[in-house]
This record gives sequence, C-alpha cells and structure tokens, in this order.
Amino acid sequence: MYQKITLPNGLRIITVPQDTSKTVTVLALIGTGSKYEKKEISGVSHFLEHLLFKGTKKLPTEMDVFGVMDEIGGMFNAFTGPDYTGYYAKVQTEKFEVALDWVSDMYLNATLPEAEIEKERGTIIEELNMYYDHPMRYIGTLWSKLLYGDQPAGWDIGGTKETVLKISREDMAAYRKAQYVASNTIICMSGNFNGQDAERSVEKYFREISTASPFSKQPVLEHQEKPEVLIYKKDTKQTQIGIGVRSYNYSYSKRYALELLSIILGGMSTSRLMEEVRIKRGLAYSVEADNIVDPDTGSLMASVNLDSSRLEEGIKVILQEFKKISIREVSAGELKKAKDNIIGRSSIALESSHAQASFYAEQDLMENRILTPEDIFAKINEVTAGDILAVAQDIFKPEKLNLALIGPYDKKEKFQELLKL
Repeated sequence: MYQKITLPNGLRIITVPQDTSKTVTVLALIGTGSKYEKKEISGVSHFLEHLLFKGTKKLPTEMDVFGVMDEIGGMFNAFTGPDYTGYYAKVQTEKFEVALDWVSDMYLNATLPEAEIEKERGTIIEELNMYYDHPMRYIGTLWSKLLYGDQPAGWDIGGTKETVLKISREDMAAYRKAQYVASNTIICMSGNFNGQDAERSVEKYFREISTASPFSKQPVLEHQEKPEVLIYKKDTKQTQIGIGVRSYNYSYSKRYALELLSIILGGMSTSRLMEEVRIKRGLAYSVEADNIVDPDTGSLMASVNLDSSRLEEGIKVILQEFKKISIREVSAGELKKAKDNIIGRSSIALESSHAQASFYAEQDLMENRILTPEDIFAKINEVTAGDILAVAQDIFKPEKLNLALIGPYDKKEKFQELLKL
C-alpha cells in the first residue's frame, strides 16, 4: 500500500513499497510542461530537461553524470509532456541512496553550462527532424495542432526550430527557478526499501528546494462547430491519418466507459478496427484507437498508415465503425474481453518499480487524488454496455469529427466531405 506525506515546505513524498522487488525507482515529477510556456520560448521545458544531464556542481560534465549510473548498472531517463516533466533513476535496492542523491543533485544543482546549451540546440533540432520524418510519431503532434491550434495545448512539446535556436540560458534558468519548486514537485519511490527511512532521506537531499510559488498554465480554449481537417504535406506513398473526435478530460464521470470504448474499437489485436481494416480488407498493417486524456482536454483518435490509393476507403471504414458502436450496445462477451484486457495488461505493466512510481505520482499530480490499481479495476468492472453506448452517442457526432493527414495532398475540401456519420 502506498503512503503519501506533504512536508511543511509543500514537497510531496509518495512511497510505494514492493517487498518482492529487487529494484527501487526514484522519480522526481514536476508539474510543468509545454502547456506552461510562452510562444517565444516554446520548447523550453523539453530543452531544460536535456540540460539537467549536462553537469552539476558535484558532477561537472555529462560524462560524470552518466558515470554515476553506469558504475552501478542503473537505468535512468527523463521525459517532458504537456503537463509535467520527470526525471528518474532505477537501481538495485541497496543503491537507493545513490539514486536519490543523483536525482536530487540534478534537480537542485544543474549548472546549465552555456557551451552545452549551444551544442544541445543541434541535438534537439535533429530530434524534431526525426519526428517530422516519422509519420506514425508525428501524427500525434499534428492531431494536437488540429484540435487546439495556436495555443500551448496545440504546440509541439519540443518547440519549433525557430524557438529552439532562440531559447537562452537566462530563459531556462528563469523557468526552472519559477517552476522547479517544492509545492510543484512530487518525489515518488517505488520498490524494495524502508518507507520511513526513504522519507527522511528525501527531506535530507531536498532540504534546499525552493519554496516559491509556481505560475499556472493558461486555460485551453476549445471551439468546434463542424468537421475539421489538417494536412501536413509530405511526398509519401502511404498516408498516415489520425481520425476521431473530441471527448472528455479526467474529471468526466464516464472516463472508464470511454477507455473501454477505445479498447473495443482499436486497443486489441482482435479489436473492431483491426478486424475491418486489416483482417477483412487488408488496408493496413495495423490500426489503433487511443483515448487521449489530461486535466484540461480529451479526445479519441484512430491512427493508421494507409496506401494512398485506398485512403478514401480506409476513412469510410473507420467512420462506419464509429457509427456502429454508437447505434448498438456492445455484446456481453466483447465487454468482458475488453475489461479483462485492460486489467491484464495493466497488472503486467505495473510489475516494475518504474511503472509503479509513474502510476502513483502522475495521478497525484494530474488529478490531485490517488486510486490503487484495485480501485481502478473495480470501477472498470462496474461499466455496463449501456454506459459505453451513451458515451459513443455523445462523442461520435459530425461536429466533433477531426482528420489529420500526413501525405501528398494540397487541398482539404474532399476530405471534409468524407467526414460524415
């Protein structure tokens, strides 16, 4: 069972003991990401994430920082999203203090060396280029741009080439000073360790953390009255599409019905979309449906890479499946399979200390509450076929439809004509 305490300075500590584990993960999760940025420094959260590995007062070079983990066989990484940034280390149980010292040192003492900033600009621009050249990955970014436009929720998490070239050391230092503060940070530890000792260690290693108040993100504005299309023109033989609808944020009471809906549509090898798109028609190698949800917004997107000559057929087939699931209740067998699928995959994924740390910390940060896996599984099992039908009927409406395409196209009018239910 997890435990959570909040220190007088506002820093939250979550411990998730796993007595049978041979590892421990230390995760620092900060409540800031691309939704908190101004346009002129779009990408600063991601740029800063890279720079924390470039040296600290105690470990002056990137090789020194990496060397600590290499010497003990530890795993480590960092990540940036719209709403948060995280840094973690996963080590053998007996190396717990090393991991906590290492994560806290980067968080508190990264020096952001000017020379490394200039070199890292090129690295990040090449990372952006990699995503632009990878349609299956870039479609998610294009989807956000289509739904939210020119506001933080619609911007690329990595920024643009133009902003990355302009972000200064002063920009990053000011952003870190404002956002990397006690009340905006969770330290979550999962694995085999003594919980009380861990809490005392966090207090020791993070005793110098700032107690300033962070700034908030701007509200996400949404407005849609008719189907919308966005094209990223690229000379390709295949066309990558993202097609779907606006849905709900975390607070929606039927969120687990929506999750099951996405699983039934395109979350399994035997999903409806896989059967219709791949198995029956051979239109694509794979097709998926994702339930994309965060504190502000939500959407359901089906993504697939289609032969451009059969693009129209593929779009129509997917829309037909959207319509079918909003007309008739799913069968009892299909519902049971979807529930068992979510519960089974989640149970497998949560075996690792790293997954456990993310599971608990992200809930607390994003939703300001924590449910155990058992709590969530119980809610999933309560969902009825009627609940799923009600959700489908609410979200699958023509005025909520959106289509993002990556392929050799100039005009969107013919695609808009296809968006009918």
